[in-house]
Amino acid sequence: MIATPMRFTRNSEIYGEDESAEYLYQVVSGAVRTYKILEDGRRQIGAFYLPGDIFGFEAEESHISSAEAICETHLLMVKRTAVIFRASHQRELARQLWDAMALELRRFQAHSMLLISSAEERVIAFLLDISRRTTENAAIDLPMSRQDVADYLGLTIETVSRTFTQLEQNGAIALPTTRRVELRKDTLSNRFAQNFG
Repeated sequence: MIATPMRFTRNSEIYGEDESAEYLYQVVSGAVRTYKILEDGRRQIGAFYLPGDIFGFEAEESHISSAEAICETHLLMVKRTAVIFRASHQRELARQLWDAMALELRRFQAHSMLLISSAEERVIAFLLDISRRTTENAAIDLPMSRQDVADYLGLTIETVSRTFTQLEQNGAIALPTTRRVELRKDTLSNRFAQNFG
């Protein structure tokens, strides 16, 4: 199976809602957001995809959301029909696809549950998730803006910024810059456990 490398500049569209879902994509570098524009004009981000993540899975023949590059992003794309054909003959590929779809479903379920939590719980869970997915270090460089975070968590940008400030004042995180977050994982995890406990 030959994957085609693609490069997308910041904020450029990868695919649009209702467009034909012909390809699956894997993030090589950069970051991607998928989103829908709601009837009232608000944007709801459904997922962030980081290096190594696969996206573009659809139950139907068209995309239910749009996808954009958050920053300079390199992807590999492969025709969905080619993947399905190969998976029908290769057990290991079929297992990998199953695992990728199961991970996508698990993230969707976790995101749905997160949206009924408090603002602090949402921000903490988001930071812990990004930390798990990006680095083993205590510091993360967020590729997404605060507005992206707000649109993902179903909050206003003011609430996200205020929550980041409160977490910094409580010693759970440090903010050397607006995009760099140093996690005090024990403190952050304890606050998360207290909120959910």
